[in-house]
Amino acid sequence: MPRCQRKKSRAGFGKDLISIRDLSKGEVELFLSEAARMEKLLGMPGCELLKGKVVANMFYEPSTRTNMSFQAATKRLGAKIMTFYPTTSSAAKGETLADTIRMIDGYADAIVLRHPLEGAARFAADLSEHPVINAGDGGNQHPTQTLIDLYSIKKLKGKIAGLNVSLLGDLKHARAMRSLLYGLGMFGAKVTLISPPALRMDEDIIEETKRKFGADVSQTASIDLSGCDVLYVCRIQKERFSDPYEAEKMQKEFRVDLELLSSAPKDLAILHPLPKVDEIPPEVDADPRAKYFEQAKNGVPVRMAVLKLCLGV
Repeated sequence: MPRCQRKKSRAGFGKDLISIRDLSKGEVELFLSEAARMEKLLGMPGCELLKGKVVANMFYEPSTRTNMSFQAATKRLGAKIMTFYPTTSSAAKGETLADTIRMIDGYADAIVLRHPLEGAARFAADLSEHPVINAGDGGNQHPTQTLIDLYSIKKLKGKIAGLNVSLLGDLKHARAMRSLLYGLGMFGAKVTLISPPALRMDEDIIEETKRKFGADVSQTASIDLSGCDVLYVCRIQKERFSDPYEAEKMQKEFRVDLELLSSAPKDLAILHPLPKVDEIPPEVDADPRAKYFEQAKNGVPVRMAVLKLCLGV
């Protein structure tokens, strides 16, 4: 484990977690192996690895899974959770993010931050003396979701290297997809990006992944699941569209239903960061290939590992 220095860095332990790009492959593997240990602790009472610590959850955007799983992870490790509500805080009176971070930094041992502005988590980390964990900053990064995704794939398939993984949906706006492509490239998966032409992933992100890892990445606007090991679906993010009708149109075209899955491999694993809307109809939930609720459940041990390592325990 890297030695903790007094000055915080962007990666390592006892440090911030802002972007998957700040982590080496070895550090990601350490998070994943620690998550496996945390999963074994879930059934054991009296876990107090973080006893005496206080974690502040600051969510400026709506969240179910990320918020609740961080709360569950905090409590299962024996720490206290402090929840920040922007609508009932001084942020509603116009207090700046900078002032709010400085204030909460004096109350908590770690800050979990979700914010609609890209770069907000890194900005907060520059101000805070304590570790800041990025729980999603706009359409930019979502590193803990990527750790959950990699952990889920490895748990389901036994490996990541060499797998054929298709990422389908709104690849332009989905922060989870940006981080995941980088993580999959790091571990040697073959990735197919499936999206409408208007919702393709940023070319800079694709080229960076290819350049750094020699990743095999292709793009297409047609859905072909033959030979696919993992299908990762994300919703069309209507809230990031200027035209909601265009968003609905695209959502109907890129839909994973039972008809599409009838010709898909029997051992396909279907993942989704959730929430899902029309892109996966409810009847698919009963298909044994649907693994997204299991994936969401993995959020607790993974975020337990994140809290433990970022707090330097």
